[in-house]
Amino acid sequence: MSRRQELRTRKQREQSRNRWVILFVTLGALALALIFIVPALKPVSVGNIVPITPVAHAVPANKTSLGNPNAPVKMDVWEDFQCSGCLSYSTKLEPQVLQAYVETGKVYYTFHFYPFIDGGQGESHDAANAAMCAAAQARFWDYHAITFANWQGENVGSYTKPRLVAFAQSIGLDMPAFNQCFQANQYAAEIQQDLAAGAKLGVPPTPGIFVNGLMVVSSAGKNYLPSFDDIAHSIDAAIKGN
Repeated sequence: MSRRQELRTRKQREQSRNRWVILFVTLGALALALIFIVPALKPVSVGNIVPITPVAHAVPANKTSLGNPNAPVKMDVWEDFQCSGCLSYSTKLEPQVLQAYVETGKVYYTFHFYPFIDGGQGESHDAANAAMCAAAQARFWDYHAITFANWQGENVGSYTKPRLVAFAQSIGLDMPAFNQCFQANQYAAEIQQDLAAGAKLGVPPTPGIFVNGLMVVSSAGKNYLPSFDDIAHSIDAAIKGN
């Protein structure tokens, strides 16, 4: 074999070896991509979402407030969406308060966030952030309703981020706007302000119910949720005092 043929043969072998190396590297890169990308593309299960009928209040709504701002009595309620007592209050007692006092112009009603069950970062805070993003689209009370309708327990996955997004889709929010707001945790500072204000007033336990700045306590004892009669008594006394 001549020197020229030997060099040509060696070059062909090197080219063949390089092609195999490139092929193996490419296949390896594709395998890694499949490991990381395919799970990300797989739809995230959010479980069953309980739908709601959009809330139709007979009074004006302003973000997390309802009623006439000039009403003689101000009622402020601090809640954590994960709180079982808040679930009971919001689904059973709150509608009675709204009908008897807010819709009649006697009370201006405001919901405040007190996300403490998650320990500072988790489902309570994420639910509060999502609800504020719904409030930015004037749909807080619908989101409030669907969130409580889908309560399953504390720190058990009721309010994972995918489920909170699914709630927003279920009530027909502008999803690009909601997602941008939610992912940016846009209202973290305002939620923290609510939390600090509630702590200063003496919350928890939640729900923390205040009428003209005074906490409503249960006539059955401090460990019980105030009844509608307890709340009505406080509101009526505040009205008489004005």
